[in-house]
Amino acid sequence: MVSCDMDKTIDIDLPPHTPQLVVECYLEQGKPFRATVLETSSYFDAPTPPLVPDAEVHISYNGQRVKLQYNPTFNEKQSKGFTHSSNKIMRGQPGDVYSIEVTDGKGRKVTGYTTVLPKVPIDSVKWQFNENDKALLLTYFKDNPNTANYYRYMTHRDSVRNGSNREFTLTDNLNNGKQIVIGSNYNYESGDTVVVSLFHLEKKYYDFLRSADDAEDANGNPFAQPSRVISTVEGGIGVFTNLVYDRRTVIIAR
Repeated sequence: MVSCDMDKTIDIDLPPHTPQLVVECYLEQGKPFRATVLETSSYFDAPTPPLVPDAEVHISYNGQRVKLQYNPTFNEKQSKGFTHSSNKIMRGQPGDVYSIEVTDGKGRKVTGYTTVLPKVPIDSVKWQFNENDKALLLTYFKDNPNTANYYRYMTHRDSVRNGSNREFTLTDNLNNGKQIVIGSNYNYESGDTVVVSLFHLEKKYYDFLRSADDAEDANGNPFAQPSRVISTVEGGIGVFTNLVYDRRTVIIAR
């Protein structure tokens, strides 16, 4: 076996890559309109941001149409970059519908819409210590029985500027109209500051997050089934949605 030549060169013909527009835009109450527009690149292309300077972005709502200007910037507070922005502040009410339209000089067009959801309040955040002086966190909130609801739960230590130490999505399939309790492991100590966030999601954004997690888990795993990311927009790849959430900051104490 040692003397055998086991190497064999295999040529694989890869299909040509056709770049698509990639759009990422989150509307948040009290904050200006901001979006990022890029385009996909081949697996073997240089790892540089494929900017689209001639892309035009418009957001429409309640009879208004706002054009976002191309001005690539980086927001240090959110540790996130944007390519297009406007001074217009988002003041949406539950039920308002916002739409986005992105076009470029190559004739590509991406569209999407989002409906503003009501905030689901956190009723309370409690904790319990065990015999090793470690605490678990319990978050309580009430689900609306009249609609199908989708949530994203996140916790951060000290500040949301730090990476989340726990996050996941959930539905009300098994708890429709009931009080929902989310618990944690015993991984907190007295004096810890914890920021708890509860997002109320549109179903299509929930599907996007789940598919993105599945794709990440499958990446590099030879035993996992490849997964496609489900976009919330049409004509390209990406997400357009509104972020509505309730947030509590607590200090763990005995």
